[in-house]
Amino acid sequence: MIKKTLCFSNPAYLSLRNGQLLIQIPNVEKNDKLTEKEKKVTERSIPIEDIGVVVLDNKQITITTGVMEALLENNAAVITCDSRSMPTGLMLPLSGNTLQSERFRDQIVASLPLRKQLWQQTVRQKIANQEAVLRKYTETETRCMRVWADEVRSGDTDNHEARAAAYYWKNLFPDIPNFVRGREEAPPNNLLNYGYAILRAVVARSLVGSGLLPTLGIHHHNRYNAYCLADDIMEPYRPYVDELVVKIIRQNYNYTELTKELKTQLLSIPVLDVTIDGKRSPLMIAASQTTASLAKCFRGEMRTLAYPALQ
Repeated sequence: MIKKTLCFSNPAYLSLRNGQLLIQIPNVEKNDKLTEKEKKVTERSIPIEDIGVVVLDNKQITITTGVMEALLENNAAVITCDSRSMPTGLMLPLSGNTLQSERFRDQIVASLPLRKQLWQQTVRQKIANQEAVLRKYTETETRCMRVWADEVRSGDTDNHEARAAAYYWKNLFPDIPNFVRGREEAPPNNLLNYGYAILRAVVARSLVGSGLLPTLGIHHHNRYNAYCLADDIMEPYRPYVDELVVKIIRQNYNYTELTKELKTQLLSIPVLDVTIDGKRSPLMIAASQTTASLAKCFRGEMRTLAYPALQ
C-alpha cells in the first residue's frame, strides 16, 4: 500500500484518537461563533498505518507524544523544518525490522570489496539516470555521460561521479545562466534542497524497514552525518527530483520562494512513478525494493542492487 505524505504548514494540534491521527485547528476550535457542524469540518482523522512521511512546517504545531510513538511504531518518518520552511531534522524508529540485530551485523562486517562494488553500481545508475534527464529535457550531447557510466570502476576510483555531476549541472538548466548547484546557492536550489530532503526521508525510512542502519554508509563516511547510508542509496533517485524541478520551472512558476503550491508539488515525490526491472511502482515502494536488495547483498544472497532506471 502507498503510504501518505502529510505536510502541516499552518498551526495545528495533532493528537491520537482510536488509533488514528486527529488533526485539529486550535484557533477554529476556540471560535464560539461557529456551529458544531462547522467545527467538525476543520477536524480530520487519518489512520496512523496509512502514513509514511510527516512534515512539520510551522512553529505553532502541537504534537502529542502519543502521536509520535504511534508514527514511529508504524515506521513513519517525521521531518521538522526551520524558519525558512527547509527540512532541518529527521526522526526515525529505532527498530523497524524483527531481524534488525542480525542485519546490523551483516552490514557491519561487509567487506571493503563488496562496498566498493555496491558503490560502483550506485554511481553507474545515478549517471545513467542523469543522462536520461538531460536527453529528455535539453539538447545537450549526452554520449559522454553514457561513456562515463560504463567506465565506472569498483569504488569509482576515477571519480566519474564528480565529472558527470559537473557536466550535468552545467547543462540541466539552459535558461538559467551560470547555474551553480549548492545548498546555499540561488534558486532553483531551494526546490532541489526541499525535494532531496523528502527523498532522503523516504530512503532512510525504507532502510530502517529493511533492518539496516542508516548511519553506516557504503561510501559516505562523514562523522557528523547520521544518515550516510541513506545519502548513498538515494543517489540514483536524485534525478527523479531533478526531473520534477525541471517540470516545475517549465510551468513558469515563480520559484524564487518556496510557496505552499510548490511544496505541494514536491511532496508528490514519494508517489512518482519509477521503473525497476521493467516494472513500474511508486518511488516509496521502489525505495523499499532497493533497500531490501541491499540487505540481501550484505547477507551474500544477491550481488546486484535493485535500482530504478529513468525512462
